[in-house]
Amino acid sequence: MQDLYFDLNYGKLYEAVESGVCEIFEFENNLGKVRHLFLKRKIPNLINGIQYYDLATPYGYGGPLMIEVLEENKNVVEEKFEEAFQNYCQQNNVVSEFVRFHPLFLNAQDFTKIYDVQHRRYTTGTNLQAHEDPVQAEFSKSTRRNIRNAIKAGVTVDISVNPKDLKNFQEVYYSTMKRNNADSIYYFNNQYFSDCLKLLGKHVVLTEVNYGSRTIGMGLSFIYNKSIHTHLSGTLEEYHHLSPAYLLQYALVVWGKENGYHLIHDGGGRTSDPQDKLFLFKKQFGKNTIFDYFVGHKIWNKEIYEELCKATIASEETDFFPAYRTVGAK
Repeated sequence: MQDLYFDLNYGKLYEAVESGVCEIFEFENNLGKVRHLFLKRKIPNLINGIQYYDLATPYGYGGPLMIEVLEENKNVVEEKFEEAFQNYCQQNNVVSEFVRFHPLFLNAQDFTKIYDVQHRRYTTGTNLQAHEDPVQAEFSKSTRRNIRNAIKAGVTVDISVNPKDLKNFQEVYYSTMKRNNADSIYYFNNQYFSDCLKLLGKHVVLTEVNYGSRTIGMGLSFIYNKSIHTHLSGTLEEYHHLSPAYLLQYALVVWGKENGYHLIHDGGGRTSDPQDKLFLFKKQFGKNTIFDYFVGHKIWNKEIYEELCKATIASEETDFFPAYRTVGAK
């Protein structure tokens, strides 16, 4: 496929994490194709003894993707895809769907008649293709200074592709999650990291920042075609004066440029606030690069959706979707 997030093995990586089964629905007619990867999840509450399901994009991005469709034919393909997918949902007891559209592919704009599409936030990254020296062009002045000072102090970096294990990374990553009081969803377990290498090993890049004999920062990223997606990272607090988080990004940019990659995509912040601290940190590495991130909602079975909301005492007016999975619903 064209990108990591459309790869079946990436979807399978999140089956255990999100308690679902990864499936791909493919639609094709004489005007083109639509390929749609999603996780099919059991809804805990039975309705009249019947098991129902909802769909969600695996952690990250994705959504339905038009392939080999001319611009003038997109509306027709969208309409025919909806008819076919509605039949799938009816036959498979699917009630609702939550889609995380891909910021780099702009696929949200092709499905606005099907889904309630909403702009969630901006994402950013480093454009390697457009600049001979992406560090100079994309990094902020203070970021470049931090990197120079760290290198002068003796900080070094190593990069490996398809590492044998992720044990050292896990230790650094977990310490960072604990320090930041991160939500439980970010505490990926041992099985997740084992599956990560098993399913996507050749796409895994491990970045390591060292100072003397200590590893003071590590980053786990994915390479796929011409893109690099940063995924998880961790640093040791007592070495923050050596800017390990900045060196992780710097090393990846230099390595990516040397190896012919076009873009590093870093994602967005934790919230939609333009002043979100994580987003502003990431923007230090992508002054000129920004993308729109959209999500989509769809209720495929309105009657059962309402029954599920009643069964869980959930208000359909909540911003959380689907409402019957709202935290605190009974």
